[in-house]
Amino acid sequence: MSVHGPVLASIFFCCDYELKIYQDIGCCLFIWQPWLIVYCSSIISPTNKAWSVLYNDKGVALDAVEKGCTVCQDLQCDGSVGFGGSPDENGETTLDAMIMDGITHDVGAVGALRRIKDVISVARAVMEYTTHTLLVGEQATQFALAMGFKEESLTTNGSTSIFNRWKDSNCQPNYWKNVVPDPKTSCGPYTPSNKLVHTKHSVALEGKNYNIDNHDTIGMIAIDLNGNIAAGTSTNGATHKVPGRVGDSPIPGSGAYADKFAGGAAATGDGDIMMRFMPSLVAVEGMRDGLSPRKAAEKAIQQIALYHPDYFGAVIAVTIKGEYGAACNGMDTFHYSVANRQLGNTTVLSVPCL
Repeated sequence: MSVHGPVLASIFFCCDYELKIYQDIGCCLFIWQPWLIVYCSSIISPTNKAWSVLYNDKGVALDAVEKGCTVCQDLQCDGSVGFGGSPDENGETTLDAMIMDGITHDVGAVGALRRIKDVISVARAVMEYTTHTLLVGEQATQFALAMGFKEESLTTNGSTSIFNRWKDSNCQPNYWKNVVPDPKTSCGPYTPSNKLVHTKHSVALEGKNYNIDNHDTIGMIAIDLNGNIAAGTSTNGATHKVPGRVGDSPIPGSGAYADKFAGGAAATGDGDIMMRFMPSLVAVEGMRDGLSPRKAAEKAIQQIALYHPDYFGAVIAVTIKGEYGAACNGMDTFHYSVANRQLGNTTVLSVPCL
């Protein structure tokens, strides 16, 4: 698919909260033109803010990504973004985020950030005030405090309730294997078992905790009026994760990727599996090599499926010219929304999964 006529600014929004509308994993792709405003669900504030930065303020792509993700964090979109969602095995919510400048390939990211709500802005601070790419855990929190961010609890009554129900259900589901007591029937603490199991069956079960009710990441890609491209992600990760777990979202090339010559991509689903295959990078490089966005996304999905045929995930891709496409696995259909001059109004598109 392609866009005819000038595309002045583009936003591609992988939105977990779309699940409530379409009952399916969803991703929204926005191709903005200055006379068009589009959004993928009834929660319109994040996209309105990003568009306001690009169009009303004539802002840059990095600002649009940061401000759009910030609104979603504040709104706790679908419980998978921001504070008060996806408590880990200790009942604590931690946050991951990344922001990438597709013009310079500078990246800032944080993983397992504790007690700081504005995670996408902390990621940008890593990019702008250090020569590092990724900071994690308590040390990332200390960096954020030094940069002037506010320390506050990320726990809410809702996340406490999720944690307590999980404990009352013998800590099911969880992400442990090859430990005692049996993680399929008991809570921890766990210790290594004397027998490791490495079978196709155990590998196939690796992604069993991911489905339309538990997957992570809001991803945003923006192209501003000057053609600058940026990408960002924000998430509170997998519910009931092992403390310290960092998923694919803050990993450039996995959660999202942006390149000024090729375009951008974003991924959602089982981050522990997907981060091993760098699907966003694979999709962008596929477009660089001449593949259509859909074929590039399919290539990224197929590479993972060779090893994990039943894994749950999706990739959406867009060229710098505004062509778009998507691919998915582990579900029947993947939905994403497109708005541009050609379509006139927001249109929900779907692609059958591989």
